[in-house]
Amino acid sequence: MDDAALKRLAAWLEERLGERGTIRAVERLSGGAIQENWGLTLARADGSEERLVLRRDAAARIPSSRSRAEEFRLLEAARAAGLAVAEPVALCEDEDVLGGPFFLMRRVEGVADARRLVREDALIPDRVAFGLALGAELARIHAIRPGRAGLEFLGPPEADPAMARIRAHQQSLDRLSAPQPAIEYVLRRLARARPRPAAITLTHGDYRTGNIMVAGGKIAAVLDWEFSGWGDPDEDLGWCTARCWRFGREDREAGGVAARADFYRGYEEVSGRRVAAERAPFWEAMAAIRWAVIALEQGERYRSEEKPGLEAALSGRMAPQLVQEAMEMVGAMGAPENA
Repeated sequence: MDDAALKRLAAWLEERLGERGTIRAVERLSGGAIQENWGLTLARADGSEERLVLRRDAAARIPSSRSRAEEFRLLEAARAAGLAVAEPVALCEDEDVLGGPFFLMRRVEGVADARRLVREDALIPDRVAFGLALGAELARIHAIRPGRAGLEFLGPPEADPAMARIRAHQQSLDRLSAPQPAIEYVLRRLARARPRPAAITLTHGDYRTGNIMVAGGKIAAVLDWEFSGWGDPDEDLGWCTARCWRFGREDREAGGVAARADFYRGYEEVSGRRVAAERAPFWEAMAAIRWAVIALEQGERYRSEEKPGLEAALSGRMAPQLVQEAMEMVGAMGAPENA
């Protein structure tokens, strides 16, 4: 963020937030593979400081990502529902300020680095309790149902979320520069093996280790709501337990941080709904394919120079392994090859 942008931001903050509008420090935060996150320290007139996070679009967007205005509204709804999220502060849709929309939220302290959370037991001393809490927080997200005031922009839910997701992946593949026959093959098999949908709820869309801020061994905040929408709650469950988010800890199937059984138990105790474990292989295979498609999109952003940096470059190289995992899973499921 250059000096001219900081001056425009300072002027907007002073107008929008009054005495809290003096920027004392700004830093680019780690994480946010798709969007940009900036830490701001604002000085108050009484000499105290306030720490905020500014979240804005990266240079190029992934089509499946929601706008910053929509993500801000989702944060408002989640906060109102009592979920562990950063408090949304202000939304700016005036592109003259920073060249695009952005929003501010209060900064939550803690650790979200997935590899540290998986590796360092000091960060999560009681992994059973954390697994229960991980499931319980997801159940609270799923308690938000269609018709919730403030979420009208999400539109009507799909009658068959699994098929809608498959069609969305196919559309994403059509936008890529190179054909992906292996992914097309897996998607066809998954379409024939898809389960009947569960009751539609709000889904986070990226509920996994890396998007969970942890402090004192507990969940401090659920981050990154840019993929949220109405959907099948089992998709969130499958995404969190998918192998690609275990970071090498195969013994902790819930995001590499907890046992699957504890995660499920915490979810069931709060939701009152039995987790259909037999549906997990389908959604975990879908998770691998979804992450493969996003990785390919990130790779194209890197090659087109819309998203420079090693992270985007390496993301594109992950797709073959993810597709191989999905193919093994659909084979183990016995998903039919022919209609």
